[in-house]
Amino acid sequence: MFATAFLDLPSLQQAGGTVTLPGSKSISNRVLLLSALCAGSTWVHDLLDSDDTRVMLAALRQLGCGVEPKAGTHSVCITGLGQSTSNGQSAGLKKPTEAIEFFMGNAGTAMRPLTAALAVMGGDFTLKGVPRMHERPIGDLVDALRLLGCHIDYLGNEGYPPLRVRTPQLQLDKPIQVRGDVSSQFLTALLMSLPLAAQKDIVIEVVGELISKPYIEITLNLLARYGIDVKRDGWQRFTIPAGSHYTSPGEIHVEADASSASYFIALGALAATDKAVRIQGLGASSIQGDIRFMDAAAQMGARIESGPNWLEIKRGAWPLKAIDLDCNHIPDAAMTLAVMALYADGPTTLRNIASWRVKETDRIAAMAKEARKLGAQVEEGPDWLRIHPLPTGQWKAASIHTYDDHRVAMCFSLAAFNVDQQAVRIEDPKCVAKTFPDYFEALFSLTQTPSDRIPVICIDGPTASGKGTLSSLVAQRLGYHYLDSGALYRVTAYAALQAGLSLETSNELAIAALAEKLPVRFEGDKVLLNEQDVTDAIRSEEGGMNASKVSTLPAVRVALVALQHSFQRLPGLLADGRDMGTVIFPGAPLKVFLTASAAKRADRRYKQLISKGFQAKIADLRADLEARDARDSSRSVAPLKPAQDAMLLDNSDLSIDQSVRQVLDWWQSKQGFPV
Repeated sequence: MFATAFLDLPSLQQAGGTVTLPGSKSISNRVLLLSALCAGSTWVHDLLDSDDTRVMLAALRQLGCGVEPKAGTHSVCITGLGQSTSNGQSAGLKKPTEAIEFFMGNAGTAMRPLTAALAVMGGDFTLKGVPRMHERPIGDLVDALRLLGCHIDYLGNEGYPPLRVRTPQLQLDKPIQVRGDVSSQFLTALLMSLPLAAQKDIVIEVVGELISKPYIEITLNLLARYGIDVKRDGWQRFTIPAGSHYTSPGEIHVEADASSASYFIALGALAATDKAVRIQGLGASSIQGDIRFMDAAAQMGARIESGPNWLEIKRGAWPLKAIDLDCNHIPDAAMTLAVMALYADGPTTLRNIASWRVKETDRIAAMAKEARKLGAQVEEGPDWLRIHPLPTGQWKAASIHTYDDHRVAMCFSLAAFNVDQQAVRIEDPKCVAKTFPDYFEALFSLTQTPSDRIPVICIDGPTASGKGTLSSLVAQRLGYHYLDSGALYRVTAYAALQAGLSLETSNELAIAALAEKLPVRFEGDKVLLNEQDVTDAIRSEEGGMNASKVSTLPAVRVALVALQHSFQRLPGLLADGRDMGTVIFPGAPLKVFLTASAAKRADRRYKQLISKGFQAKIADLRADLEARDARDSSRSVAPLKPAQDAMLLDNSDLSIDQSVRQVLDWWQSKQGFPV
């Protein structure tokens, strides 16, 4: 997952390949709570690992449920609160004896059903969340629960969390009414909690039009898996039969997330011109309503094939076809249509999306504002959004504010496929952790982009100038891959010596052959050769001298060029060395030549060695550095020198933070959008 302040997406071109999606958030949190309300243990497989599910798991632990993850898997065993008599009859729930305060983050799929379950179960509970959670309405659910005798108090603004829940005096002789036009999660919460009190039939009546009906279908399907057979009269009246009680299915698998599939269905429609985008683990027969996003995408021109557990998508019509669609049945996935609309042949209108305004953010306002940054004309109303397409030449580079909303971030990543090759910055990319922590990694794995579109920042400079420290920190700030080219030469020298090859000209071809297939990779600050950590071995003074020796061998340098080029992967690369900007990546948009006086570099190296317990003399270190500088700058192949367009950075009197800020400022100045 990218935990950077922002993630710059370069211009992307084609897509193809296979993606396996994480488990559904909606199903995951429903299944966790249902398992907690059963007696005995339930194995939940393919569970989504995300912020929202971690919130629910933490709450279940606080309630006293057993929560045992299986290491290395997405499976967890939930031991529920249900109790049974000696003859197997339900004996209610084991209730906490002390007050509990729950932190629910911004997880609506945890907050609403858990509130209802706690209110029916009884106890002394407080439920709080992040500031945005305290702006998300819950009044209609609380009103319904109060009518049946639940004791719930608002601790802040009326109609919104935080809440205090205490022991109820249930009155279930009348139908329970709940509004259906704000959020289907209110009805889901009642359907999941009321079986706990079903001594007789319990009737729930929906007031107004029920939105997001497919999410209620998910709830009903899952309730049936746990032994609750809800009777439904259309979408207005639901009956929980007398005597209902939860029964563990023993184990249950969570479907892949259909809402997350929407981004990859759209990806195929936009960019799969050669090889299809294949979504594994989800088919057209999914119980999730958002699977019907595939129908909307097909209307816009996507070519979609499906099997029992897969979808394949390719680009069909181009430009995409504009649509006018009632999106009540796909409330979350419909957001993706707003970005697809930028590539259409006319205005696209999305209707019946009032629920967007009470989600993680006001999604109608957010999608409109951010699309306008890209150059689009957008109109909005209380429950609709109209997006006009962006013709060639009218796209703008944009920094997309994500409002701590995972779906805003994932939707607008698709804007990077624009025909004008404008870059897109996604602010706070880690917000995708709510449902899809590895979303950007999955996107990049499917994207084929010419190497000249993948940005590279080169930092060259002499030994002990601080290249490695500066480069790794800048790479971390940008979320880029990191190449320590000097380490490649050190590893090559180390591998050659391990193979019995002296570092002489006579062994040049043998060393080059070894370097060509060098099994090396970087893992944080570690360097692994054949999966063995060789960091300390190659970072010694001797290792540095050996690296300088092999770097003078032309055949070795040629062999390592291809290896260095292979590090240029999305979203970008930070490469440090001595010839990154002059030889290896001459087209890099930013080249920095880092230097410091020999005296300053010798002092730094001295302190570094002393801190590691080595003895050294500053005079000797300075003489060695000056000798290396002379050797590196005078060699016939790729001598050490600044690229003609390099930015010169003397860090003799700069802190590390100052140097990092300077490089980031230079990089920012080359982007097409403001910070």
